[in-house]
Amino acid sequence: MNPPEECARCPARGKCPVYLAVSSGTVRYAPSGLGPALDEDLGEEPWDTDSQPHPDEGHPPPLEAAPVSWKSVGPCKSRRESPGDLVERCAGEDTQGEEGPAAAQLAVSRLRSSSMEIREKGSEFLKEELHKAQKELKLKDEECERLSKVREQLEQELEELTASLFEEAHKMVREANMKQAASEKQLKEAWGKVDTALFAEFQAWRESPTLDKSSPFLERVYREDVGPCLDFTMQELSALVRTAVEDNTLTIEPVASQTPPTVKVATVEYGSTNTCALSGLARACRHRIRLGDSESHYYISPSSRARITAVCNFFTYIRYIQQGLVRQDAEPMFWEIMRLRKEMSLAKLGFFPQEA
Repeated sequence: MNPPEECARCPARGKCPVYLAVSSGTVRYAPSGLGPALDEDLGEEPWDTDSQPHPDEGHPPPLEAAPVSWKSVGPCKSRRESPGDLVERCAGEDTQGEEGPAAAQLAVSRLRSSSMEIREKGSEFLKEELHKAQKELKLKDEECERLSKVREQLEQELEELTASLFEEAHKMVREANMKQAASEKQLKEAWGKVDTALFAEFQAWRESPTLDKSSPFLERVYREDVGPCLDFTMQELSALVRTAVEDNTLTIEPVASQTPPTVKVATVEYGSTNTCALSGLARACRHRIRLGDSESHYYISPSSRARITAVCNFFTYIRYIQQGLVRQDAEPMFWEIMRLRKEMSLAKLGFFPQEA
């Protein structure tokens, strides 16, 4: 065993199976138990490479090694290892011993910085999401506000339109009431002017309508309207025309502007297109009449045609009443007959439409 002085002088002796040697003859070592004081200068002691270990220690002879600087040498395990493995393992242990607290502190600092970075990124992400949500919410609020304004505007327009329609409807009702009142007033005035005896005669005729001239109603119309309207200068032809109108066998047709030369006219024509066969006056005749089944035609002027047409319209209407085709009250029928009588009176006086 080594003396106590040698053990105190070199802590590696007696504890490590290998002597660490360097070519320079200098060994840097650190006593075991220095702890974290790794940055302090360690003592150097010259070592004689030629010196041999004490025989009774049982250590192998010194090995030649490349120059390596060592900061610390700790006690190694009793298991024998190769010099290279021992150097690497001891160097790793020394390095861990020196850099352990600093590495731990650095790792903690890195963890803290990573945590702060994660927090910052998470905070930024949350802020961005919150900003987007606020922006979308703002857009939705603006859209809701716009739709609310549109709805208010539509409601206001609908109210105005409804009020306008109600006002227009009330106006139309007022106008209709006023017109109805005016019509009733005119009707009363007309009834005051009309002979009530004439209406009584019409009601009596309407109960049993007939074309017999013996009825008071038709006898009056013949005497006051039909006779004077069909009283033309040519008396003989006028009587024939009246009979044809009463029998509904009179035909009125327009005159062609020019008869084609290839057509043979088999009928007998009286008068000419420049002379009326009923009045005998020189007039432009654009129509002609045919009586019953006769093949004879008579040219008539527009005035004569208007008089005949007015009488034919009157007889057509009373025939409809007789056949039951007119289904109205007595008053509308009576006023229609009065209108037809008015047309006959105007035609008798020479008033007729220009197209006649």
